Formats: sequence, C-alpha cells, structure tokens
Amino acid sequence: MSSGRPHPDVAVRACAWRHARRYAVCDVVEPWAHGTVLRATGYPDYYDMNVVCVERDPELSVDELVAVADDALAGMRHRVLDFDHVDVAAPLRAGFEALGWRTSRLLWMRHEAAPPPGPDIAVETVPYEAVDALRVDWQLAEGFVETDNFQAEARRVAEARGVQVLGVREGAETIAFAQIEHDGDGAEITLVYVDPRYRGDGRGTALTRAAIVAAGGVRDLWICADDEDRPKELYARLGFRPAVTTMEFLRVPS
Repeated sequence: MSSGRPHPDVAVRACAWRHARRYAVCDVVEPWAHGTVLRATGYPDYYDMNVVCVERDPELSVDELVAVADDALAGMRHRVLDFDHVDVAAPLRAGFEALGWRTSRLLWMRHEAAPPPGPDIAVETVPYEAVDALRVDWQLAEGFVETDNFQAEARRVAEARGVQVLGVREGAETIAFAQIEHDGDGAEITLVYVDPRYRGDGRGTALTRAAIVAAGGVRDLWICADDEDRPKELYARLGFRPAVTTMEFLRVPS
C-alpha cells in the first residue's frame, strides 16, 4: 500500500461521497455547534442514517458528547457519532469503549490502478434477496444487533442507489457476495462477504475484481475498510489507494 498522502481533492471527494448517501435519504438535517445531525425518520432502525456528524473539533468530553447524541437521537434505539477527522476522535476512543460503545477506524479508499490477474472463480449477478442470510451473518459477525426492520430499511436505501449484487455459488448455495451501489458519476463497493467455511480460496478477491468491472467507468469507485484489519491489504493489491480515514462511535441497541 502506498505510504504517500492522498491528493487533497481525493480526500474532499471521499468525504462528499460519505455525506451524500445520507443527505439523499435523511429528511431531518439540523446543524449543531460542531457539525450536523442527520435523521431518516422513515428508517429509524438503520444505524448509519441516524447520526451525529462531528465535522469540527468539539473540544468536549466523552460524557458531553454522549449527552449530545442522547439529545439529538432521542427516540432512536441506537447512538452514532461519526467523526470526519480521526485525530479528533482518537483521544476519545478509550472513554467511549469503557461505556460499551463500538469504535471503528474507517479507511476510505479509491480505485486508481488495474488489479493483477486473479483466481478463475465464477461470479454471477444474483437477486438481492439471494444473500439475505449472508447479510445477517455479516451483521452478527460485526457485532451489530439484528432489529426487525434493519434489513428491509437497508434494502430500500440500496435499491434507491441502483444496487447490484454479485455472488459465488457452491452447488445450489450462494456462499459469498459483493454489493455495489451507484450515485451519479461515482460508485461504492459497500459489502464483500464470504461465508467463513469457504474462506482462503480467493473468493473475496474474485468478488472484488468482479465488482470493479461491474462498477463501470465511473469517475470515483470507493470502498471502505476497517483501518485495523486485513481487508485493506487485499483492496490495495487490487488497485485501491487511501483517500481519508474517519472514525465512528456506535452504541447498538441493547
């Protein structure tokens, strides 16, 4: 992976892409002293669409930020604080984790180089609902709490963005998938997941390569990786380069 800093314009476009997905869905957009509160009243169980965006250093304590989230997201079963600047969030991380919040460093990457040849694994377009069980498995593996409406709400948002789903089969069973969403001249690979029983044989690589092709000739193709996990190394081998690192603090429903 390149150690150089991304061009500032790429970082700006990455942040704009992150925010645009929410602005297209959220019907409540309210400024607060250090950013924006976004709520999608039609999607109350969709964590990522009901969020306190921290766009500037608030110089607030953990307890003060929790109070901001409690007030801004009153009535929601979860809480999310999304920091544009990882350096602002990092000193607060231990305090939020001590309160039981999940914290994630998120590396947004842009596709900039052709991937090398990969494994010869068949990848096909599949219906959205064909991988519903895999989506639930991914959500539980990531430590999220399944709610009655989360999957339905996520599907409605994805379908509004021209979602494509690619799958790999083992016999009659779809055992891995990738999901691509489009908006204007950009696209994002929003999910790549392989059933743990079938990992290690290049299926994730094959799916990501196929998703790059399926995205077409867009100006920007994005993917988001856990900055503290290995998938970012796979994405780097396939031509993705760092654009910006953000941090998210999430309190899931109990």
